[in-house]
Amino acid sequence: MRNRGWPAYLLALVLLGFYVALYFSNVFDPLAKRLWAGADKWTLYGILYTVAILVGGSVYIARNRRSTYQVRRTLVIMGVQLALAFLLPIWMRLLGGKSFYFSYLWPLKIDYFYPSTIFSYPLAFALYSFLGSLLGAPLLAFFLGKRWYCSWVCGCGGLANTAGDPFRHLSSKTRWSWRFEAITIHTVLALALISTALVLINWGMGPKHPTFARVAFQVQQGYGFWIGAMYSGLIGVTVYPLLGTRVWCRFGCPMAALLGLVQKFGRFQISSQAELCIACGNCSKYCEMGIDVRSYAMRGEAVKRASCVGCGVCAHVCPRGVLRLELVKTKAI
Repeated sequence: MRNRGWPAYLLALVLLGFYVALYFSNVFDPLAKRLWAGADKWTLYGILYTVAILVGGSVYIARNRRSTYQVRRTLVIMGVQLALAFLLPIWMRLLGGKSFYFSYLWPLKIDYFYPSTIFSYPLAFALYSFLGSLLGAPLLAFFLGKRWYCSWVCGCGGLANTAGDPFRHLSSKTRWSWRFEAITIHTVLALALISTALVLINWGMGPKHPTFARVAFQVQQGYGFWIGAMYSGLIGVTVYPLLGTRVWCRFGCPMAALLGLVQKFGRFQISSQAELCIACGNCSKYCEMGIDVRSYAMRGEAVKRASCVGCGVCAHVCPRGVLRLELVKTKAI
């Protein structure tokens, strides 16, 4: 299953079937109604998603308990998912309000910049979304690297680093995949910016321009379905056993693209000591983002790639202590 054998393809088909049923049918609604009257299939999905992270995270901690960094990082991922992405939104619904996911920001949670969505919440929520997305997230990425979000907070990365961790070594390390990544992830970021801009312009123009409103609505709906549902959800998770766990994060996530651009000019990097490197290749093999870390280590260069999520596994699996996660005051390499 971990090496693309027939069990891996079988698991991929099972995941595909689950997501198709989830998105295109109401087969899970009767089961969700047994939880409480207001529950639906997305409530059930939230439970399954959270359980997968908690169970997968527990197994990951047990296997990597000697690494303080990995234990702390995984505990935070589990806590954020349980509290901010599951229990708090559920509690808000039980109190008669609307769910709000504090662990997700624009442009990943793109509708939190759509006026019709965000202004339906209290003003404090709108301020949190705007300031967190435009100011807080970029500043933290500059000083701490994009790892603060991609490897410590985000639910997409959380599932990848817990339940999906056994498949991390399947990520492609080829130069072609790196070039493809640079094209696709920035294309999705551009689409997110265009969609957001059209929705904001349409909101500012008011109801006097029905043609423009129709175009803006179609773009909004198209982005939500093809990127938000099909790409990040159905494809992103289904391919875990075949292409690794960070396909969405690496090739599609607009949040990762935006924070990655900031990271290249920020303080975070993974330093290396060429004189200690024995070229075993463990660092590259287990890099979930497909970075050929060994090539950097053999040259004694720091890894300061926009795609690096700072999970720290490359340093953890290195038998010689060649790699080290650092915050430095240097320009991008």
